[in-house]
Amino acid sequence: MHARRSLDAPYRALVGLIGALVVAFGIVTIPLPGPGWLTVIAGLFVLATEFAWAERLLEYTRRRVTQWTEWLGRQPVWVRVGVAVLTAAFVYGVLVVTLHVIGVPHWVPGWVPLWH
Repeated sequence: MHARRSLDAPYRALVGLIGALVVAFGIVTIPLPGPGWLTVIAGLFVLATEFAWAERLLEYTRRRVTQWTEWLGRQPVWVRVGVAVLTAAFVYGVLVVTLHVIGVPHWVPGWVPLWH
């Protein structure tokens, strides 16, 4: 692509658009159950194929995730369990609020306890 100058700018614009959409979708889904952060990182991978700033941001993210993982691995079991419980409570809370705001889907059993 880079050898054909006429296609270089449209290709970079397309990669930028697709990468930005993937990152934006990931950011929106971060608080929801699912792979929000992985989606953001996947979008950064797409952007990093054409943009140096995205490659630097991806490297920064990789270093921070590695540092967090190593730090958490050095902590006592009760700290790791506490982080897991707090994370699960946060995700559960976001899920309950989201279902309250947008409504419970019709396929969910009627016993799901949400306030009215």
